[in-house]
Amino acid sequence: MTLLAHDRYCDEIAHQVEQLRAVLVSGTDLAATVPTCPDWSLEDLVRHMGGALRWVDALVRGRAQENIPHDRVPLGAGPRERGDAAALDKWLAEAGELVVDALREAGPDTAVWAWAGIPDSGFWARRMAHEITVHRADATLTAGLPYEVAPDIAADALDEWLQLVEWVQRNAAHPAAAELRGSGRTIHLHATDTGPALNAEWIVELGEEGVRWRRGHEKATVALRGPLTPVLLAFYRRLPLDAPGLEVLGEREVLEFWLERTNFG
Repeated sequence: MTLLAHDRYCDEIAHQVEQLRAVLVSGTDLAATVPTCPDWSLEDLVRHMGGALRWVDALVRGRAQENIPHDRVPLGAGPRERGDAAALDKWLAEAGELVVDALREAGPDTAVWAWAGIPDSGFWARRMAHEITVHRADATLTAGLPYEVAPDIAADALDEWLQLVEWVQRNAAHPAAAELRGSGRTIHLHATDTGPALNAEWIVELGEEGVRWRRGHEKATVALRGPLTPVLLAFYRRLPLDAPGLEVLGEREVLEFWLERTNFG
């Protein structure tokens, strides 16, 4: 697996912050329920994302070798008053600037605590790029706005998600992830709108010993086909499998089995 350049992740975080800010000031009701995260309002979503950025800034800037509790992160909870889009926008913009500056200064190889077995600043650049990419989708779905993401970021987000699922299954006590096993069942993700250079196809194997995955084109138990962005969002449970442009071929229940057990992210 080839990672994108560290600066590419940093650039994308900055870009996604700007895109999320555009949703925030679009006039959408901050109290609107996020359909893909129904326990959150749009304001809750933005506070969660800005808080995550500030948390990672604290980890990276301080070269933390252990976790920092969220309640110890300066301004991590956001503005004191709720319902103020301008204050929330300013806070989010500052969070983006802080974390991008910290990540650029650290580079990809600085030792920093992380939770997925990759204890360096490069992990956090990649993680935050994809965290905000997906949560911006949540925000745009709430606002009824169009959503698109660069193909290299979308493909890498799928790589990272599969890597995290594999890690959680092997290292974390998560009952749902532990159930992602089977005797030879496979999932094929196939983006239909990208060229061969990107190789935007994946094979996921649910073996008796757990999840294995790789890029590639092979016949599988079930296939999810469609443009790359909808495939990403469906695999992240942000779009239904019958969303326009998506096609499920083969044993749909295998894909549903996967999606029901990867709701820990």
